[in-house]
Amino acid sequence: MFKAIRAALRVIGGRVGFRVVHASIQRTHLHFLVEAEDKGVLTRGVRALAIAMARRINAACGRRGKVFARYHATATTSRRQTRNTLAYVLNHREDEGSLRARVAALDPYATGYAFDGWKEAIAGAGSSRLVIAPPGFEPLPAVSPETWLLRVGWRDHPPISVHEVPKDSVRDLG
Repeated sequence: MFKAIRAALRVIGGRVGFRVVHASIQRTHLHFLVEAEDKGVLTRGVRALAIAMARRINAACGRRGKVFARYHATATTSRRQTRNTLAYVLNHREDEGSLRARVAALDPYATGYAFDGWKEAIAGAGSSRLVIAPPGFEPLPAVSPETWLLRVGWRDHPPISVHEVPKDSVRDLG
C-alpha cells in the first residue's frame, strides 16, 4: 500500500495549481496537507489523487473496485490553525506505543523529513536520512509550500516538536 500511495503522490502531488505539501499514512486512513488555487482545482486534484492511489492499490492487491469511501476537507485560515494542522499531519501516529514511534524521531510514513520548522535542531533537515526505516526505503514525496500561511505565517507560533502529541480531533485544530 505504501509504495502505491508513494507512486501516486509522485505523479499527482505537484500538479499545476494543486500541491500535496505534506502527507501521513495511518493504518486505516490518510492525511494530506494540500494547497490549491481554488475550490475547482482542489476538487479535481483530490479526485485525481484518489484515482491514482486506488488504481495502484488495486493493482498491488490484485483486486478491482472502489477503495476510498469519502474524504473530509478543512481549509486552514489562520496562523494558529495552520501550525496545529502541520503538527497533526506530521506527528499523528496511530502506533504511539510501538518501537518505531519510540525510536524514530520522525515517522517514516509521513513527510516530516521535508519539514524545516521542527523545534529540535535536526541535523540535515530536508534529508530522507532522518527517517529510521529499512534499507532501500524511499520516503513519501513532499512539495515545497507556496502559500504564505504554510511558508511563513504559521511561524508566528512556537516551532513544532517532534515529540508533540497532536490533538485527538481535527475539530480541535483551530
